[in-house]
This record gives sequence, C-alpha cells and structure tokens, in this order.
Amino acid sequence: MPSVSLLFRYLQVIPLLLAYGPVNSAEPSVLTLRAATEKVVRDNPDLAQMRARANAMAAVPSQQGSLPDPIIRFNAANLPVDSFDTRQIDMTQIGFGISQAIPFPGKLALRKEAATYTATAAGHTVDETRLRLLSDVKTLWWLVFYLDRALEIVENNHNLLQQFVDIARTKYEVGEGLQQDVLLAQLELSKLLDRKINLTGTRKNSAAKLNALLDQPANAEMLLPTTADMQLPALKQENQLYQLAENARPLLAGERQGIHAAESRLDLAKKDILPDFNVEAAYGARGNMPNGTARSDLLSLGVSMNVPIFAGSKQNKAVDQRTSELMQEKYALQDQWNQVRAQISQSINDYQRAKDQFVLFDTGIIPQARQTVASMLAGYQVNKVDFLNLVRSQITLFEFETQYWKAFTEARQALAQTALAVGEDDIYE
Repeated sequence: MPSVSLLFRYLQVIPLLLAYGPVNSAEPSVLTLRAATEKVVRDNPDLAQMRARANAMAAVPSQQGSLPDPIIRFNAANLPVDSFDTRQIDMTQIGFGISQAIPFPGKLALRKEAATYTATAAGHTVDETRLRLLSDVKTLWWLVFYLDRALEIVENNHNLLQQFVDIARTKYEVGEGLQQDVLLAQLELSKLLDRKINLTGTRKNSAAKLNALLDQPANAEMLLPTTADMQLPALKQENQLYQLAENARPLLAGERQGIHAAESRLDLAKKDILPDFNVEAAYGARGNMPNGTARSDLLSLGVSMNVPIFAGSKQNKAVDQRTSELMQEKYALQDQWNQVRAQISQSINDYQRAKDQFVLFDTGIIPQARQTVASMLAGYQVNKVDFLNLVRSQITLFEFETQYWKAFTEARQALAQTALAVGEDDIYE
C-alpha cells in the first residue's frame, strides 16, 4: 500500500520540522526607527556609564555632610623603662581617650549643598547624553534609509539604461542608429555602477556607526523598512522653541546647577577663615602603689582649634579662586544658552529649506522630469529625438529622484536636531 508508506514517512518528517523550525529563521528583523531609539536608550554603553557616574555622584552629598570619624586613642604614660612596672612611679597610668573634629557651624551644610548641586548636574548630564544619542541614532537611521532609496534608484535606472542600450544596439544593427549612441549608453551604465559602489560603501559605514550606538557588532546586518511616513509637520514658532529650551534642555539645567554649586563653594571658602574645633576626652587608670598607697584615676578634657594666621595667602586666595570659578560657571551658562538658540535657529532653517525642496521635487520637478523622459523616449523611437538628449533626460530624472529622497531625509534629520536643541519632542504646532 504506497499511500500508507507515504503517510508513515510524512509522520517521520514532522518531528524534524518542529525541532529545526523555519529554514529562514536566522534572517535579520526589520529595524524600525522606534526600535532603534528604544534600543539605544536601553543598551548604549556610553549612556550606561553616565548613569553609573550619576549614581556615584549621588552618594557624595551624604559623605560631605557627615562629621569626620572620631579618633580613639590608647596609651601608657610615664612608664619606667627599667621595669615597665605600672605601679613603680606615681605618674604612671594606662589611658584611653577619644577626640572628635567639629567644623565651624555651617561648613558641613555648605559642603553637602555643593555636592548635592554637583550630583544633580550629573543627573542632567545623563538626560543630555540620552538626547544626544537619540538624535545621533535618528540622524544615522535616516541616512541609511536614504542610502537604501538611492541604491534602489540606481538599480532602477540601471535597468532603464540597459533597455536604452538594447534599443540603441538594435537601431544600430538595422542601420537606423549610431554606434556612438551604444557607447554613450554603456558609459552611463558604468557611471551608475560607480555611483552604486560609492553608495554601498557609505551605507556600510553608516550602518557600522549605527550598530556601534546600538551596542551591536559593527558588521551586523541591518535591514530597514522600505517605506516611511512622508508627512513633514509644521514646527512651533522660533521664540516658542526658545522658551521651551530654556526650561527643558538638560544642558542648561546642568549649567545652572553648576552655578549653584559654585555659589556654595564660595560661601564655604568665606567660612573657612573661621576656626574648626577638636574636642577630646582622656581617662588615665592608675593602680595602687606597691606600699599600698592608693592613687586616683585621672580625667583629661580639652578643646583645640586651628588659627588661620595665613589667611592672606590661603583662605583669602581661596575666596578669590571660588569667585573666579563662579564667574566661569555664569559665563559658561550664557555661552551655552547662545549656542542652544543658534542650534534651534539653524535646525529650523535646515528643516524649512529641506521641506521646501522636498515639496518642490514632489509636486513639480519630478513629475515634469518623468513626462520629459517619456516624451523623449517616444520621440527617440520614431527618430525625432537624438539619443544624447534621451540619456540626459533620464540621468536628470535620476538626479532629481535622488535629491528628492535626500531632501526628505535632511528634513527628518533636522527635526531630530531640533528636538535635541530644544530638549524635548513637543516641537510641533
């Protein structure tokens, strides 16, 4: 019974299919922009080390606000070296003591305050790093997307020019065309191959950079979607984005915390001219003399303080140092604020320019260029258009289609730069 034998063999194959799964299961998954941004926030080592640094800085304020550790002391005083007998001499005693350094009131609070501001600034640095990485990932992702589209255009144009070569060769073979037309078409094909080589190399380099940001091997295969949302939204007004950045940009918030920390250090430097104290207590135990004479134990109490007699060359200079550092932080904030506004304005201008170019290519230039190519091709087939003009029209269309995707990509990259400059994604009307 052949049917029973076939069924038996089929049943034997089923467990193997279930065990090994689909043959193409190792193919890379499509990396969407959202997946890339989520992965960089989760896996990027630079961001992870900045978080670790912020966690380390968060543990500093408690240390700076605590008193120095007390010192415990044990000693044997006035011990005779000939016998080492603790009862031979009246002043011999076995003692122990404790001392505690106490900074002048207010110094510990200022040290803790400065460390707290510094730790908060480190937290803002983490947020700034996250924004920068998101912008870098978006910029590279859109670059790879553009290169994929450019390679598709090259491939399509290669196929069209190959058809032109076939048409030119056919007309030449029947005596209706010129050999130079065939050579010209082959030359343009070679140029396209050169363009493809350059685009492929750029694509590999860009993918390697993106893989590095995503904590993946640089040579890991990367597959992006073939379509994207082609809508380019309107941005908020420039002054509105300025206002958003003033409150939302972590870079500026971190600089403000740096100013607060510098102010606390300046106040601390001014207080350093006031003395710190050291409080100590010691207890000396004495046993009775060999002749039975009783000796009482001894208690010692003391307070000491430092005397800032070199204030002119030490504490006062420290005040000058901290004053200059405070001015440095204020100038740094002003410079960063100027840079942020420049970034916002530049990214807005880049976006508007790229958006206008994209609309122009989409609604005007490319449709007209396609009509021109179609008309040229029809005219060439009936010997009303020379081959050179036909090839030129197709190459022009190729350039326009590439510029169309480049303008769209640059607009998307400008949006990423704008979000980075502002410090948040709420940049649209």
